[in-house]
Amino acid sequence: MYELYLMRHGIAVDAGAGLADADRPLTPRGEKRVERIARGLDRLDLGLERIVSSPVARARRTAEIVAEILGLQDALEFSNVIQTGATAEGVRRFLRTRPERRLLLVGHDPTLSELLALLIQGGGGPATFALKKGAVAALEGESPAEDQLELAWLATPRLFRRLARD
Repeated sequence: MYELYLMRHGIAVDAGAGLADADRPLTPRGEKRVERIARGLDRLDLGLERIVSSPVARARRTAEIVAEILGLQDALEFSNVIQTGATAEGVRRFLRTRPERRLLLVGHDPTLSELLALLIQGGGGPATFALKKGAVAALEGESPAEDQLELAWLATPRLFRRLARD
């Protein structure tokens, strides 16, 4: 079974705050929320093999927090393939080259929402999802080369924060 998890980065400093887009960090609130989301993910015991993140500051920090809490610091890598402005089709081609069977991607919208739609619809078309900051979608299938994967679940940040508190 192939399992792919898509996570949008946490709450970041607003655009136009005097920083280049790629340099916008998570806010302190964003960091705290990502920590709680990661604790919720940890309770699910996903058995992730690798985390691949956009190198953009807000996604990078989100992935670092998740990797630390899940004990996957050595399984964290950064790829320009999923940075801001990446195409869903480009990310799908990238996924087809990956050997992992359980992979978490940390990135940006609209790319992740478009990728989610592409992977579950099996082809092009408009995104039918809008992932909130910190949301996670889980997809399953036989392999990343399949034309269509199944949406196993889609969880909001609030759900993970509640899971982390229990």
